[in-house]
Amino acid sequence: MKNKINTSKLTTNGILIALGVILHQITPPFLGMQADFSLAIMFIIIVMNRDYKTTFVVGIVMGIFAALTTKTVGGQLPSIIDKFLSANLIFLMLIPIRSKLKDTYQVIISLFLGTIASGTIFLASLSYLSGLPMAFSVLMLTVVIPTTAINCVLGTVLYKIVNTSMNKLGMLKE
Repeated sequence: MKNKINTSKLTTNGILIALGVILHQITPPFLGMQADFSLAIMFIIIVMNRDYKTTFVVGIVMGIFAALTTKTVGGQLPSIIDKFLSANLIFLMLIPIRSKLKDTYQVIISLFLGTIASGTIFLASLSYLSGLPMAFSVLMLTVVIPTTAINCVLGTVLYKIVNTSMNKLGMLKE
């Protein structure tokens, strides 16, 4: 029985990762900003699975996919660094609130804090590795903050869709 649950969880996570990458690729920018669906899916997977092993793997896998699809010159390694570190930060941040808040609120908090952390880590590592095209503070205000707002709204809607679908299919969340 445990093997069936692990296979189901693995399959679900794989489908969600693929969905996040596809949505990330096909979503057009809105007012110059693009929602990071791969980041939103990563946080949804972390909230829904609750185990570190999944967090570790999804952080690496999403980092690799982000590196393959980045539109930022020199952004490959920073993409891997930021997704892996953001996944770990969100996992640690969720530990004290998991039993106190509903999953929906955990996702919203993760989307907000995680997108800011991810953007900050990405810009800091890009700055260190290859340089930024403009000032760090300008990029934070014009890219990271608006992307955070877009991610919070669209990521929450995406979570509701995923959660409703899983409930209708009778899939158990761990």
